[in-house]
Amino acid sequence: MGYVTRIVIIGGGPGGYEAALTAAQLGAEVTVVDCDGLGGASVLTDCVPSKTLIATAEVMTTFDSSYEELGIIVADDTPHIEQAARVVGVDLGKVNRRVKRLALAQSHDITASVTRAGARVMRGRGRLEGMQALDGSRKVVVTAADGTEETLTADAVLIATGGHPRELPDAQPDGERILNWTQVYDLTELPEELIVVGSGVTGAEFAGAYQALGSKVTLVSSRDRVLPGEDPDAAAVLEDVFRRRGMNVMARSRAQSAKRVGDRVEVTLADGRVITGTHCLMAVGAIPNSAGLGLEEAGVKLRDSGHIWTDKVSRTSAPGVYAAGDVTGVFALASVAAMQGRIAVYHFLGDAVAPLDLKTVSSNVFTDPEIATVGYSQADVDAGKIDARAVKLPLLRNPRAKMQGIRDGFVKIFCRPGTGIVVGGVVVAPRASELIHPISIAVDNNLTVEQIAKAFTVYPSLSGSIAEVARQLQSRKSGGAG
Repeated sequence: MGYVTRIVIIGGGPGGYEAALTAAQLGAEVTVVDCDGLGGASVLTDCVPSKTLIATAEVMTTFDSSYEELGIIVADDTPHIEQAARVVGVDLGKVNRRVKRLALAQSHDITASVTRAGARVMRGRGRLEGMQALDGSRKVVVTAADGTEETLTADAVLIATGGHPRELPDAQPDGERILNWTQVYDLTELPEELIVVGSGVTGAEFAGAYQALGSKVTLVSSRDRVLPGEDPDAAAVLEDVFRRRGMNVMARSRAQSAKRVGDRVEVTLADGRVITGTHCLMAVGAIPNSAGLGLEEAGVKLRDSGHIWTDKVSRTSAPGVYAAGDVTGVFALASVAAMQGRIAVYHFLGDAVAPLDLKTVSSNVFTDPEIATVGYSQADVDAGKIDARAVKLPLLRNPRAKMQGIRDGFVKIFCRPGTGIVVGGVVVAPRASELIHPISIAVDNNLTVEQIAKAFTVYPSLSGSIAEVARQLQSRKSGGAG
């Protein structure tokens, strides 16, 4: 029997478990070292739980904003004196029990898949021990919960340890009134007045969700607008929707501290203003889990931010050590982590591999409406990184959108001026995460606007707007944005 390559993966999130599945399928001897349960933060405390919560919020929003216009009558037997009460309410305790149940079930499914593929799963914390041995192998020490240690020998090690919520020194979460995004699922009652600090993707998603569930929400943004990293047209639509639904969006307001005063929370801003609520959610970014892993002693170079430096095939600066996911700081997306993990395994095992191409990554902000993007952005075009033309078509003109009572949103596509090759796109709409896929395929395969315009779309459908934008770009031989 020939030699079997030994791969040890530290961290069981999307970067780790996808790498494990790939390595096992390619015949390697795989060990996954994980302390929280396979799926990592993505499945247990971040992506899966938040999107499950948002799914409930989505139903509430649809019910609240559309039923009257669509001609739906709701029989309401609320006593007259309480007539202002909502017809539809939410039991947050029940919602959160479902959230945790689904997250755990998903983690168990992943563990079963990885084990079935032939990988070994070890519960504990892993760390690299020293430099590479003369035979090219690495040592990984695994510490179990009871303190016992086991040393593994690996031909290659993948670090996929993710990140954790960043905390402000004067706004420490207590898990009851001041919360980070991993703690919100322990709430049994809906926050009456929720202050969300941070207007990036996490802050915007939770602010929108709790607003829909019935909380009175104040969103504190240190920047000029919500979602400063997203397409400016998309961010403007979302901010308008937030304000219209009654959210208090505070722009250019930096939070300095948060403290409990009885059963309320006081948030002090940098300019001295104080705002109060019943709860506060801190969504001020993430810190990579790169400490305590023996990385620098093993020759792994870290950036100033603490992220692990990697190249486009997931190699670190240390031979035989790869890294994937949020700990690398490339893109905080489960899909990118999974791709980085797979690429690492393909590269080490000598399989055919294409370097990571971030210009084909599609991502989604799960607000209502959703914001989906792929490829080059408006910022790239404005900065002169690429010469591209853009057309933006409001969904208001789409017949299916009219039928469904959808007023907000648009489709925008970027293409090269001469060839018409699609290089990027933005969709703001309900289920934009599904609608972005045809544009992703176009970007990934260098398709032209002519090819998109020629393909049949169903009538009436929201995807009809994608073909319509392509037709408009096709007919414009020159000129700027539409």
